[in-house]
Amino acid sequence: MADDLRHSPAGAPLAVRRPGGLRNHPAAAPLGALAAAVAASAYLYNTDPHQSGHWLPRCPFNWATGLLCPACGGTRLAYDLLHGDPVRAFHENALLMIASPVLLWMCGRWMVEGLRGRRWRPVLSPRAQYAVLGLAVVWTVVRNVR
Repeated sequence: MADDLRHSPAGAPLAVRRPGGLRNHPAAAPLGALAAAVAASAYLYNTDPHQSGHWLPRCPFNWATGLLCPACGGTRLAYDLLHGDPVRAFHENALLMIASPVLLWMCGRWMVEGLRGRRWRPVLSPRAQYAVLGLAVVWTVVRNVR
């Protein structure tokens, strides 16, 4: 505790902040992501991405190539889920809809571990990483061929 105190010119002790503070706490990033997701969901709930004239960014891959990327339709999927229409959401991006429970579990685990004061990152073997990448490539081809 004595190391945490310095003295002012008048001789009174001053508390010294440790570097990083709350920004480096393991829960800072998951809580920030949660706040951003809540704000984005609130905006998206009242903004239909199926209609034109909204302020939602277009997929850069789709804009540049005219093709659908593996995540194209994700915004419309989220809108449909927020409005209780899982069937329509599935039609927007089936792979993303199927992967959603795993992605939500990973986000939840990240949050829980951060609140416990531990940093957490998913660990995927190189083989699993190639499998995920391969699935994304196959999905991109399949959805652009039909």
